[in-house]
Amino acid sequence: MKIAFATQDKERVDAHFGWAKSIVVYDVLATGYRFVQSFEFGDKLEEDGDEDKLTPKLEAIRDCAIVYVAAIGGSGAARVVAMKIHPIKVPEPQAIKDILDKLQAVLKGTPPPWLRKALQKNGERSYNFEEEEAIP
Repeated sequence: MKIAFATQDKERVDAHFGWAKSIVVYDVLATGYRFVQSFEFGDKLEEDGDEDKLTPKLEAIRDCAIVYVAAIGGSGAARVVAMKIHPIKVPEPQAIKDILDKLQAVLKGTPPPWLRKALQKNGERSYNFEEEEAIP
């Protein structure tokens, strides 16, 4: 399952989705995670109400199941959800590595319903929740 993170420093979720300098993408499984790609959007992002700044970011996350953000506007959130991507807002800057470690641990157990739905988006894994074990 691919997970995207809106970031200014590529180490923490610390950016508003529309104004993020970078979006980094990781592939996460119960057995581990790996860096996939970093998308760069430049240093000159302005708060101008221009929705076109979202298009390249939406393209960057198109095959992700989840996007972690510090904040996201209503229009951006609606467009993300329409792509069947689950936006998650973190209340304060959080290390990407910590989030990845937590996600991996949750995938080893019984993921909550919203995460099960995100897993189904990519079709990478299916779970038999009666037995609480992953089915290859």
